[in-house]
Amino acid sequence: MDEKKTIKSANPYMPLWEHIPDGEPRVFTYNGETRIYLYGSHDTLKTEYCGYDYVVWSAPVDDLTNWTCHGECYRATDGGILYAPDVVQKGDTFYMYAAESKGSVIMMATSKTPWGPFTDPVKTELGFDPGILVDDDGRVYAFWGFCQCHAGELNDDMCTIKKETVRYHIIGHSKPFWIKEDDGHVDPVDGFFEASSPRKVNGKYVFVYSKRYEYNKPELGVFGSNNGFLSYKWSDTPLGDYKMGGDISFNGGEILEGPDGNGIMTYQWGNNHGSLMKIKDQWYIFYHRQTGCNEFARQAMVEPVDVALDKDGKIFIGKITYENGEPVKSDVVDMTSQGFNKDGLDAFSVISAGYTCHMYDGKGKPMYQDNAEGTNKDVRVAHIQPVYEGDSAPVVDIQSGATIGFKYINFGDDGASSATLKGDFPEGFEISLRLDQFDGQIFAAGKAEADSKEIVLTMSGKITGKHSVYFEFVTEDEEQRAVLDTFTFD
Repeated sequence: MDEKKTIKSANPYMPLWEHIPDGEPRVFTYNGETRIYLYGSHDTLKTEYCGYDYVVWSAPVDDLTNWTCHGECYRATDGGILYAPDVVQKGDTFYMYAAESKGSVIMMATSKTPWGPFTDPVKTELGFDPGILVDDDGRVYAFWGFCQCHAGELNDDMCTIKKETVRYHIIGHSKPFWIKEDDGHVDPVDGFFEASSPRKVNGKYVFVYSKRYEYNKPELGVFGSNNGFLSYKWSDTPLGDYKMGGDISFNGGEILEGPDGNGIMTYQWGNNHGSLMKIKDQWYIFYHRQTGCNEFARQAMVEPVDVALDKDGKIFIGKITYENGEPVKSDVVDMTSQGFNKDGLDAFSVISAGYTCHMYDGKGKPMYQDNAEGTNKDVRVAHIQPVYEGDSAPVVDIQSGATIGFKYINFGDDGASSATLKGDFPEGFEISLRLDQFDGQIFAAGKAEADSKEIVLTMSGKITGKHSVYFEFVTEDEEQRAVLDTFTFD
């Protein structure tokens, strides 16, 4: 039998050992080849955000699962930690806006190739999390800020701002607990937090940003402060009055409906940063998720989104609801395991547990991660173990009653009759395979009669087509924990 291939580009779409958050994707054509390039921070320090370098990855627009690493493209002039960058092209030059000194100093460096290296850095007049828009007429606009959002047009030097164009507080901002007073620009509904990213979408100027909810959003399981969202506002002009748009992405995993009608998150949410990009005929939202038990091993994620204009010119982005052919509402798109694999992951390949988008404790509560302040540090709940080499990232600390889910797996027309799971399964653990819902029909079950590294589940019938797949873990010993590393079907 031929050796099975290993899935290497799902969601996250980078290798599982690569940790690039804050992704600002760009499609560039260079030497006749059109590719998508990913620029972002680089979580290499493991105990705090980001790292000391930027690297560049790219993929041809005709094969978005075939990513190539071009290596390091920039290091800070002060040798310090680099936060989120942005890169744009104007003429035959590529401009990188590098966030040195943890984002407090923004340097502009240039290259004649989209993968760098970016050299000759010059200090700019921009601030935290810069986002750059090169308009169709060649004029260039910058957005920046943390908890306050400012914008302006750049001079031809691409570094300095035309002072007469600056708009302070171009959109309202959130009011986190550490801001004691309302400065007159607080937007309690749709407020800016960080992660400025301007784009032009179907003729509209769309501003993507990280929103910090300071109020409950029960349908998504949000109760209290939460900045796991990417949201948007829009305008008819680049520095005009931006109107309310909505939320596009949320990194809290698959949202279940709880018994009280409220949503339940199934992934450890955390900060978010990304943007929109059109690749051929499809728009995508790029965002990031957390791994481990903090926010220091983030990974690049992607989902397709719908884009539509109503009869009044309002733009809708995300999961759109239509009435009588007109868009009337947009909401966050689902967080999935498939990434650019639009038909789902091949069931007959080896699939890492690290592609899960659902880790639910079965008790009606979300499984929050430890945050940067170290709260809940003694709680052992299922999470993806960060890795820095190899093709798999295991889900560890799987407790009794937990389900680990994947959206979606494609079994084809011939279907599958058995599943092989590898990991660490203590004696007594029973594993069931459910389809389509975390509490859906059981198609297979097995039990570890002794401490096992492998379990084979035989289906009650063949599974065909595309499905969500959930592995449920149950044991009588509440202190026991299992590990799921990989699985495949036959």
